[in-house]
Amino acid sequence: MKYLTDEKLLIVGAGGMIGSNMAQTAIMMHLTPNICLYDPYAKGLEGVAEELLHCGFEGLNLTYTDDIETAFTGAKYIVSSGGAPRKAGMTREDLLKGNAQIAEDFGKNVRKYCPDVKHIVVIFNPADITGLVTLLYSGVKPSCVTTLAALDSTRLRSELAKYFSISPDKITNARTYGGHGEQMAVFESTTLVDGKPLKELIESKEIPEKDWEELKIRVIQGGKNIIDLRGRSSFQSPAYLSIEMIAAAMGGPSFKWPAGVYVNDKKFSHIMMAMETTINKDGVSFRQVDGTPEENAALEKSYQHLCALRDEVISLGIMPPVSEWSRLNPYMDEETR
Repeated sequence: MKYLTDEKLLIVGAGGMIGSNMAQTAIMMHLTPNICLYDPYAKGLEGVAEELLHCGFEGLNLTYTDDIETAFTGAKYIVSSGGAPRKAGMTREDLLKGNAQIAEDFGKNVRKYCPDVKHIVVIFNPADITGLVTLLYSGVKPSCVTTLAALDSTRLRSELAKYFSISPDKITNARTYGGHGEQMAVFESTTLVDGKPLKELIESKEIPEKDWEELKIRVIQGGKNIIDLRGRSSFQSPAYLSIEMIAAAMGGPSFKWPAGVYVNDKKFSHIMMAMETTINKDGVSFRQVDGTPEENAALEKSYQHLCALRDEVISLGIMPPVSEWSRLNPYMDEETR
């Protein structure tokens, strides 16, 4: 059996629906034979491990534990869904305080037990903030941490495919940037619909402005729609996309969607947000995006919303003021790109 690597992959929150799906996806994609499952809920975790072992996978060294030190020690790649799930009536931001505290502990565990980790993917909400907190307390380079933002872009792709009654494969370069939440910036200027610029289709009324605005709302509320339909938050799509991200960091196929990344440059300062990214064995890098004036304004609004959430976490005492971040993680004062 050929794997991308034989290094240890740690799945945090593996007892839950997202985590268990991440584990199975990672096994089926043959990322590494050495996969460790961690969850504080020992009984549920054992159930997940038993089911995976019952699949009869060959060449797999699957371990599981509810002990933090055992789980984190030696981990080179980590994907974490270890926060509280979003429930009906909740926004991602409603999870802010509790999940930010979980992210603080998560980052400290990385620093203590696996400071030479190569890449971390954070997906528990609000992912922009939990990823930022994780990065701060882990002490690793910003290129080592990404957050799940791709769901917004894949939802845009799906909604456009349904609207035009065409295969999703004919929707290319669908993009949202900024925050993974109600304030995301949905871009029309990047997207092609069966080879035609979406912007031109809007301008020519092939998709009326009213329909486009309603479609954007469906994209923004895509997670809420899943909760309404299934009675629980998304788990299959975030599990798959997050494992695609960690696979890219292991040297596998390129990740096709925007990821949340730490940005600190002349335009955006000390924040985690979705940009146009590249993930490979060297970590994550990004380039600034430039859309229409309206899109750029939406991106700026999304950034300001993220800054407000960041400052709220600081006011709660979970993170120190930005001016003090360098004492915890000096890499976060460096300019990123």
